[in-house]
Amino acid sequence: MEINAELIKNQRTERNWTQQHLADACGVSLRTIQRVERYGNAANETVMALASVFQIEQSEIIIPETPVVEITAESEEGVSKVVNFIVTLLSGIVIGAALVMFINNL
Repeated sequence: MEINAELIKNQRTERNWTQQHLADACGVSLRTIQRVERYGNAANETVMALASVFQIEQSEIIIPETPVVEITAESEEGVSKVVNFIVTLLSGIVIGAALVMFINNL
């Protein structure tokens, strides 16, 4: 999951801990802490360990996921209606302009 890497690094440096010290305190590898601080990725178990060690809520660490907008049959129908309206409107404009030009050329 995506986490706030800057918060983790700040929490660690405020305590004057090395990455190895944090890894030992959390019971994870040094590589895991390096990945957390560099890429902001962590497994749920790592997030729990970090929250426990820093005595903060897990929700403070986790970056909320952006909701995915799901296209449903209703929204597809609505989009279809809008597209049909625009096509009809543009067709009317083109036909109207053509008629005006035709009448002016008579």
